[in-house]
Amino acid sequence: MKQVIHLFAALIATLCIGTFFVSTIVVELFASLAMITTVKGLIVSPGLFILVPAIAITGATGFALSSKRKAGLIDNKKRRMPFIAANGILILLPAAIYLDHLATTGNFGLSFYLVQGLELIAGGINLTLMSLNMRDGFRLSGRLRRLNQTAA
Repeated sequence: MKQVIHLFAALIATLCIGTFFVSTIVVELFASLAMITTVKGLIVSPGLFILVPAIAITGATGFALSSKRKAGLIDNKKRRMPFIAANGILILLPAAIYLDHLATTGNFGLSFYLVQGLELIAGGINLTLMSLNMRDGFRLSGRLRRLNQTAA
């Protein structure tokens, strides 16, 4: 059961970050300032209220599942987790809240776009690291081998 919860929470967290990332790029390139404001607001609420518990559940179940394993793919996943967490807590969370505040007050100046750029870089890094963790998780569970054998 822990594996199912871990998989579900990890998928939700990764989809949230991916959705935030793609939505931000699309509205920045093709939408109005009003739409940018709407997207920034939706990322904070309900977005963060979905993402934060999903990440916490992923971390807790991942820790519980890995308690008996020590080497290999588990070590890779464990090494990535502090970077994912620090990036999320120190950059992505404050940036999302600050960008929502700036957008809501109509302040789309240099500060907005510098923080937006930082958020996109940090989000891309987290998306990459989380994807690598998912790949390693699928390898650990045997799902990735089965997918590769089916495709061949």
